[in-house]
Amino acid sequence: MAAARKKKKKAKSKTNRWSGRVTRESHALALEDSVFRKDSPRAIAASLKRSAERSKDRKSSPYRSAMSMLTFYINRAGHNLPAARKRKLEKAKDELRGLFHKPPSP
Repeated sequence: MAAARKKKKKAKSKTNRWSGRVTRESHALALEDSVFRKDSPRAIAASLKRSAERSKDRKSSPYRSAMSMLTFYINRAGHNLPAARKRKLEKAKDELRGLFHKPPSP
């Protein structure tokens, strides 16, 4: 029975690799290179805003597209994301809300 679990787990890991491809190849937003590695949360938010507003392939509003991509990146990185980097990306969410004139999250 243990062999069956290992086999199933191995097959599952191959199917979960789609998230990396989305980050690299997504056409919904033409992201600037290394946008999530910028030092300033404001710079990250501004870059995402520009990308979302320029995109003609997105399915929702520019705000939702930009916020979705940022959240997707944070979730995809998971435990591999250092705490300091995660704090900057979370602050970038607040900056993004401000740039789009949305109320702060509760």
